[in-house]
Amino acid sequence: MSEEFLRIFAREKLATLKSRGLLRALRETERHATGITRRNHRELISFSCNDYLGLSHHPDIVKASLQATRQYGVGAGGSRLISGNNPLYAHLEASLARIKGTEDAVVFGSGYLANVGVIPVLAGNEDLILMDDLCHACLFAGATLARSRVISFSHKNTSELTRLLKKYRKSYRHCLVLTDGVFSMDGDRAPISKLFELCEHHNAWLMTDDAHGLGVIENGHGSSIVNGHAIPVPLQMGTLSKAVGAYGGYLCTSKDVADLIRNRARSFQYTTGLPPGNIAAAIKALEIIEMDHQLVNTPLIHAQRFAKAVGLPEPESPIVPILLGDSEPALLAAQYLEQQGFLVVAIRPPTVPDGTARLRCTFSASHTENDVDRFSSAIKKILNSNE
Repeated sequence: MSEEFLRIFAREKLATLKSRGLLRALRETERHATGITRRNHRELISFSCNDYLGLSHHPDIVKASLQATRQYGVGAGGSRLISGNNPLYAHLEASLARIKGTEDAVVFGSGYLANVGVIPVLAGNEDLILMDDLCHACLFAGATLARSRVISFSHKNTSELTRLLKKYRKSYRHCLVLTDGVFSMDGDRAPISKLFELCEHHNAWLMTDDAHGLGVIENGHGSSIVNGHAIPVPLQMGTLSKAVGAYGGYLCTSKDVADLIRNRARSFQYTTGLPPGNIAAAIKALEIIEMDHQLVNTPLIHAQRFAKAVGLPEPESPIVPILLGDSEPALLAAQYLEQQGFLVVAIRPPTVPDGTARLRCTFSASHTENDVDRFSSAIKKILNSNE
């Protein structure tokens, strides 16, 4: 009887999601080295992928992954603190620290695991967390687990953050300020210089999630470089699953903080290590990111070409949103684009705020200028039909 009640509960929840246009379903998707995606036996050019540099299929990276797999096996065999700390980790963490300009780095199983692990180590029930209201969901999850006082400030509103720091900072032991470096749904960059200045003035710690910055802005170094100048952000988190083309998460920071994280972050302590082939792939990818400036600058160049063609403001990253309001027009636009040979997934609440359903268009070094121009023409037809 209890199982039947569970089924009814699930069906009612699903029916509610369907009525609001928010029901989701998994669709099998094949990705290939040329940037071509296959769905339902159709070839599509994807503008919905975070593999910004096409490195997930790079032959040198695939080769490095295969060599490590043959040498060390498919799986890690345990958590990093038990038996899963493969020798390749030291090389990977040193590479990340060098790119980000920090003393050390800690690699996690994913970006989500990094944020839900790091934040509760640095903040507790006597502390204050202030965060941009468009931060990624995993930053909010980490803040919730910390059991701190959590207050959101309006997107990129440094004046509001200043008021909050003046009003609340002295009442709490520690203060952590959280922001995306590049916001994953809007593609805009955080005001890192001003945020760092405010944190220094009010004795707060700035933590940035640079999942969508590493490898694609500021010659690949990410959002803590502003106009060519390195901002010494003390806590720089990110992922290995976007521009790096592999999988995992990381925190770049000082050696003391890194050692503390290794000792206290539960999502580090109690998670099996990454597969050795994945670690080797990330190492090789970071080598390419450091060396090939033309490659790392191409996605943003494509995004700027697209935005100019369709009459949008110049983007700050390879992410360009097409806001369509409600879920239904976003879904219809995605269906139209698929008919035209493009894959762009409609992004709907709760991933984005109500009334801001969109096409989240991402640009890759795998795209050609012809791909971008054809896609621009298709998007212009959607925009013209909504006027």
